[in-house]
Amino acid sequence: MLTGKHLVTTLTAELTEMGLRGMASALDEMYHAPDFLEMDSLSVIAKLIEPEYQSKATKKLTNRLRLAHLLGCPQEIANCVDSADRAYLPSGITQVLASLDFIEQGLNVCVLGPSDSGKSYLAKALGISACAKYRVIYQHCEQLLESLVILKEKDYHKYQKQLKKVCGQDLLILDDFLLHTLTDEREVKLLFEILEKRSEMQLSTFICSQREPASWSTMILNDEVSANAILKRATKHYTVVIEPKSGR
Repeated sequence: MLTGKHLVTTLTAELTEMGLRGMASALDEMYHAPDFLEMDSLSVIAKLIEPEYQSKATKKLTNRLRLAHLLGCPQEIANCVDSADRAYLPSGITQVLASLDFIEQGLNVCVLGPSDSGKSYLAKALGISACAKYRVIYQHCEQLLESLVILKEKDYHKYQKQLKKVCGQDLLILDDFLLHTLTDEREVKLLFEILEKRSEMQLSTFICSQREPASWSTMILNDEVSANAILKRATKHYTVVIEPKSGR
């Protein structure tokens, strides 16, 4: 039976072979520590598991951020507070959203404000925070709809797969919502379908728009029924207004 240095070398090699490099490194480091023989069993187990757990958690978060299109984004929710530049209404709403309870409860959020008011910053900051626990996708609304319509014409099977992915995320962030008029009937129906399916599954959709909801019907041509249905679903729960302060 192997003991001492030879046993540690063998265990380290086996852990590495199993892909547990964090545990292998931790074991080697502990073995060479002056107090190794004085450590109790639970402490040894804890020190072995923690690095591996942190490594896998970091990889998981990185992967979620990449899939969400948020990898490398610097936005932080701690910066989304009333300041000399802007106010978030109703008061205290960013603290409420920062808890991420709206995702757990499947509630929708509609953020309104003029260009460069901080809507995208808030959306990305919440998306980044949510990636620690939830599946997230951040997309510009127009780009998402256009890409799905093209994909549907090109490869219906891939379209169905992508649509299912978009509809099934824990949090879907649609930035620049109705920035331009929707004139393509296919895009209108697709937007309604996405919001409707997510509503049925009680999944949270986060929308950022420069336009007041009352004007949305004018941005969706020739389909007042769909426009009203989209409005109803998008503004069903939280409506947040970001107001730039004068002199900014």
